[in-house]
Amino acid sequence: MPTISAHGITARLPSGFEGRIFVRPTIGPITSHPIAHFGTFPIPNDIGDFGSGAVNVMGPSDVFATLFDYGPESVGKRLFARQGRPVGLTPADFRPMLLRRALAGQSGTQWFFTEAGRPFSFYAVLGNHAIRSQLVPRVNQLLSSLSLSPTAPATPAPAALGN
Repeated sequence: MPTISAHGITARLPSGFEGRIFVRPTIGPITSHPIAHFGTFPIPNDIGDFGSGAVNVMGPSDVFATLFDYGPESVGKRLFARQGRPVGLTPADFRPMLLRRALAGQSGTQWFFTEAGRPFSFYAVLGNHAIRSQLVPRVNQLLSSLSLSPTAPATPAPAALGN
């Protein structure tokens, strides 16, 4: 299982997944925090934090996920009260109306939580809601492959690895 690691996020990529972990360049007074993208298809280079530009090119049997770090300023906020990432997601956790942008046939889920003292959002999209019972185990594999550290150590370059 290939492993990627940067900014206090480590993923042992399940078979068929690719991923990258990075921090976008800071623009003005806005501070950027680590983002991790994962997919079972080639993820385009220039996509939005939550997959815009990627989810529209994924196939029906594909999965896309984002792990988004909201930074120390969000620690202790009620939105992030859940301790630990979600585990054991079920097909019922995925709904078309949970997508950030509705795309025919797809469904998604989003979870806010704190782990290792850091506030995160985990957002996942399934390529085909009708076969979610086949795709959700892939999302659970990815979730169980993650390791989050309390601090985000500086990393000179983004980590990325393909299939």
